[in-house]
Amino acid sequence: MHAVIRLLALMLIAATAYPAAAQDYPNRPIRWIIPYAAGGGSDTLARMIAPEMSKRLGQPIVIENKPGAASAVAAAEVARSAPDGYTIFSADNGTMVYNPALYKKLSYDPKEFRPVSMLARSPTILVVGPSTKASSVKELVESVKSQPGKISYASAGPGSPHAMAMELVKATVGLDMVHVPYRGGALSIQDVAAGQVPMCMTDFSSGSGMIASGKVRALAVANPKRMPQLPDIPTFDELGFKGIYAEAFAGVVVPAGTPDAVVAKLQKAVQEAVAEPAIQKRLFEIGQEPVGGTAEQFAGVLSAETTRWHKLIKDLNISLD
Repeated sequence: MHAVIRLLALMLIAATAYPAAAQDYPNRPIRWIIPYAAGGGSDTLARMIAPEMSKRLGQPIVIENKPGAASAVAAAEVARSAPDGYTIFSADNGTMVYNPALYKKLSYDPKEFRPVSMLARSPTILVVGPSTKASSVKELVESVKSQPGKISYASAGPGSPHAMAMELVKATVGLDMVHVPYRGGALSIQDVAAGQVPMCMTDFSSGSGMIASGKVRALAVANPKRMPQLPDIPTFDELGFKGIYAEAFAGVVVPAGTPDAVVAKLQKAVQEAVAEPAIQKRLFEIGQEPVGGTAEQFAGVLSAETTRWHKLIKDLNISLD
């Protein structure tokens, strides 16, 4: 009997510990885990926004890069961290949307996370290099269809937003091409610019320098509207290839079970940081659209994207196991 009473007492303490801690949150440094190497888009975004969040939360935010296994190494660690708000995670489409459909065995489940807020999004762009004579999407499509299974394209890696964007293009237009995956967007577009691979889908952050210098030519944007940074580049919709929308996005998530009060404080800090004029200017310069928003809005985006992309992945029978 005494043992039962003691167990019930411990359970009561555990049940009330997090709400009490939430009232005092944060009172120590916060870890922000990035599932990719330093210097990439997710890392740059987090390091840009973290100082502004830190000002609002009154505690340091320490960035930790933990690349590996298509973001699964970091995701699994965060999923098993204490749900107290002291470990936050940069979650993108790869981690939250593509991986669960691409891998039969995954060391984490998206349900182990709780959305806080989106950070930013960036549409993907179809670019071609000097080895490609096509000056339009129509000419490129005609060239690829005349040589089924012979023309290749580069990507930032299997399961990346860039690779999945091209899968959408191929499925929508009816193209048979060879995938040449790289370890990152910068490496893939460098080889396109060098003429080693004819084309790739890229994000503005990775491709802006090459586009501006003329080393690659942008043909279309996979977005419902044109990018203000590339006002002369049409959307796929405008060119008659309807429904090709593919973007890279990132947001903040925390372990499931994190108290509402903690999530609310983090969401407010993200929202205010993203709304800073200096941050918005820097995001525009690297081709990112600042988003922010509520936890519910981010959850809605994840749900809609999961439905859309999982259908495509299933229909095309894509697996990375």
